Amino acid sequence: MRKRTRARELALQVLYQRECTREPADEALSGFWQSHGEEEFEGELKDFTGRLVCGVADKLVLIDKEISSHADNWQIERMALIDKNIMRMSCFELLFCADIPPKVSINEAVDLAKKYSGPDAGKFVNAILDKIKQEKEK
Repeated sequence: MRKRTRARELALQVLYQRECTREPADEALSGFWQSHGEEEFEGELKDFTGRLVCGVADKLVLIDKEISSHADNWQIERMALIDKNIMRMSCFELLFCADIPPKVSINEAVDLAKKYSGPDAGKFVNAILDKIKQEKEK
C-alpha cells in the first residue's frame, strides 16, 4: 500500500475518533500514535496523516459548508460518520492542497468509501466531491 493511501486510512481513523470524542486534533493524533506504537510509523506517513487531520480540524466549518452546499437533499449532520469524514478529508485536499491532483484525491476518497462504508457510498462520495472539484475549477 502506498504511503499516502495508508496515511489517509490513518487520518480517517483519527477523524472518526475526533467525531466521537470531540478531542482537539493534536490530542487525538498524539493519543492515536501512542496507542498504536508510535515507532511503527515513519515520518512521512505521520506528517501526511497529521496534515490531513489538523487541516480538516482547522477548516472544518468551511469544509462542512462546502460539502453541505453540494449535497442535494442531505444534511451533513445526518450523513454517515465515515462518509462525512472521507469527504471532509478529500474536500480539504481539493481546496487547500495544491500539490495533490484533484483526480487522485477523489479516487482515494471513493476507494476509502468502498472499503469502509456501505455499497453505494463510493457513488455518493464521488458525486459530491466531483461537484466541489467542478466549482473550484470555474
